[in-house]
Amino acid sequence: MSIRLDHITLAYGSRTLLEEVSASFGQGQLTALIGRNGTGKSTLLRALAGLGTIAAGSIELCGRPLAALTPQERATTVGFVTTDRVRIANLACEDVVALGRAPYTNWIGHMQEADRAVVERSLRLVGMSDFARKTMDRMSDGECQRVMIARVLAQDTPVILLDEPTAFLDLPNRYTLATLLRRLAREERKCILFSTHDLDIALSLCDSVALIDTPSLHHLPADAMAGSGLIERLFAGENASFDPETRTIRLR
Repeated sequence: MSIRLDHITLAYGSRTLLEEVSASFGQGQLTALIGRNGTGKSTLLRALAGLGTIAAGSIELCGRPLAALTPQERATTVGFVTTDRVRIANLACEDVVALGRAPYTNWIGHMQEADRAVVERSLRLVGMSDFARKTMDRMSDGECQRVMIARVLAQDTPVILLDEPTAFLDLPNRYTLATLLRRLAREERKCILFSTHDLDIALSLCDSVALIDTPSLHHLPADAMAGSGLIERLFAGENASFDPETRTIRLR
């Protein structure tokens, strides 16, 4: 398994978000991480990326304990795309993507021909080859998000984490981006885990869904999650309900 959680407990300050949680996420799989706001989706992703700590238990990436990985090993194992809007005015897209090659270049960051080939391929995979010399301040949110995904592809890690990658996109572009992630997971054999509030995308385009219902995490194939009743329970007491047939949320 590319990601393995072994009885982890995750906290934010004095609040326990997850307790004694175990789960596995495999290679070639696209998994959506869902849950209410404040339940720990971003905190969990940061912990998996080695940017946060867990209170108990252990995390393994590609069969090795995350805690035992050196910074160099971690940088070649897991890539992370944050939810922040990125607008880098002074760098062309291909230069932004080239930052993903930092774990592999020499100590002065000199790009070799092989590195340039990886950058070109990464831009091509996300359909952004024609934007190579364009700067991100002249691009749409969807185009910028594709560039950031190209950067993490250039990092060439078996595990890719994304925090709310569709947050600033309109509905058609959300589906386009999620479809791209599914294709990358399957064709590039990546383990991709991303947080989202789009239940329809999570259930229709992903292989599996991980639902945080504090302090538990439930991980099921997407079809099984849709019929499990777990999503309905998540919205119990709220002014909304989940329709498992249409896989949408309805306001009451």
